[in-house]
Amino acid sequence: MKTYFGILALLCCGYLSAQEKKIETAYFEFNKYSLQKDQIQTILNFVKQIDSTTIESVQIYGYCDDRGTNDYNYKLSENRVKTVHDVLVKNGFNKNKIILIEGKGRVLLSPDTIQNISEIRSKNRRVDVLIIQKNRFGKGIYNSIHENHAVGDRIYLDKILFTLGSSKLTAESKKELDKIIVVLKKNTRIRFEIQGHVCCTPRYYNEGIDRATNERKLSYNRAKTVFRYFISRGISSLRMTYKGYGNKFPLGKGDALDRRVEFVITKI
Repeated sequence: MKTYFGILALLCCGYLSAQEKKIETAYFEFNKYSLQKDQIQTILNFVKQIDSTTIESVQIYGYCDDRGTNDYNYKLSENRVKTVHDVLVKNGFNKNKIILIEGKGRVLLSPDTIQNISEIRSKNRRVDVLIIQKNRFGKGIYNSIHENHAVGDRIYLDKILFTLGSSKLTAESKKELDKIIVVLKKNTRIRFEIQGHVCCTPRYYNEGIDRATNERKLSYNRAKTVFRYFISRGISSLRMTYKGYGNKFPLGKGDALDRRVEFVITKI
């Protein structure tokens, strides 16, 4: 209990602006998933600097160097993630904030790293801790999907964006969607609506034109694209619906952030 209050007090000393994402890394010895004392302290110092009231969620990702088989390295990376997770929880961090823990396996080397191979490998034997701040757009709006939602909550991720006039997913958007898919597969009760949005249309139009089809249903197509992507990754179509909302709900933060999709929880 004493340890908990000590960590909690330190957590409240720092401040990160809302919706900022902050990362810290802990490094491991070759073929090990136990942490040295200095690396444990690195993680604890990191969370001590953050105001816990501004944290929406935490994601933890583990990696290995390129040696060993795929299966072995996936297991090793998962054990490394568990080690960091346990360090946080043991020292008083709210485990309900940790929504995603994932072992990524080995990191392959590229040809231009051969001269620094030892250094690169040592940096690949790591776990990254990602802090996601609460959304600045208001109550009931979140930056990640987790277990404690209520019906009506909106999830907005600022990296699931589209280029002007397009409903095609970018590589960065797919990475963000893949993170959501991991959480959805763990929390199978969640039902949701995928809502598409657009920017930059004249006031007398509510909807944008999709350049690929030349149809004025761009926001609808964006939502449908995400719907189909989820299905292709094993999320049941019965858990989700999709709808286009055109330009009715601008965020007021610039055109780029209005070319987006959001998720609204419809059932828990």
